[in-house]
Amino acid sequence: MSGVHDKKPSEDIHPIEALIEVMARLRDPQGGCPWDLEQDFKSIAPYTIEEAYEVADAIAREDMRDLREELGDLLFQPVYHAQMASEQDLFDFNDVVRDVTEKMISRHPHVFGDVRAEDAADVDAIWDQRKKAENRDKDKGSDSAYKGSDSALDGVTKALPALLRAYKLQKKAAKVGFEWTDPSDVLDKLEEELGELREAVAQGTFEDKAEELGDVLFVVANLGRLLDVNPETALRECNDKFERRFRGIEGDLQKIDQPIEDASLEQMTRLWDLQKQKERKQRT
Repeated sequence: MSGVHDKKPSEDIHPIEALIEVMARLRDPQGGCPWDLEQDFKSIAPYTIEEAYEVADAIAREDMRDLREELGDLLFQPVYHAQMASEQDLFDFNDVVRDVTEKMISRHPHVFGDVRAEDAADVDAIWDQRKKAENRDKDKGSDSAYKGSDSALDGVTKALPALLRAYKLQKKAAKVGFEWTDPSDVLDKLEEELGELREAVAQGTFEDKAEELGDVLFVVANLGRLLDVNPETALRECNDKFERRFRGIEGDLQKIDQPIEDASLEQMTRLWDLQKQKERKQRT
């Protein structure tokens, strides 16, 4: 009679093979995990995105111990998707690894071929050129509205967070000269868009407000590009700053046994300013 411990992967096999085996057993209809057996590509996709953000968070915090763990969690995601695909005879994990290996070799002909690249700009151009060629091949069997087109914007996936996608779209457009070159010009455009947003707030419809707010965010993303600041990263750090300061307010109120719900806006604003002052002192 076999015991529970017999189900564990052998310690003699490669760690990746062990992980693949663990995933297969989780999805095994005979003795697998009920939760894992209920999942599909769509239900797991949000976890894939979440794990990528947790990796980025560990990097931002410079927590290498946490980064090691989060990279493992992220690695588990393609193993999970590949297992579900293999159950439908679509592809398996080895196919995924083989494809990305071939892609990296193809996109680095200056390393694996005889193409010359003098600097990072040359490498970027080679990458875009190879990626466009790959996308054209994909389009041959696609029903996309852009099938057959050859756009400077090709390669910017719609799956990206909206702010990051705005940044990448404008970065692509800039490569063919469709851009501002001076940040002050973008700031002027931002003022213009803010004026239009004010008008929409005052007398526009909901759709007007949404459109003008989108225009403002799009210009802000472009300003980030010109300043060489990734707006997604900047906003993530701003979120962290807000959370840190707000938790500081809660901590100050707890010291005097006052629930934050009972604090006035004036009191919370004063405590917010104190949090800002503390941070300035810590930086000096």
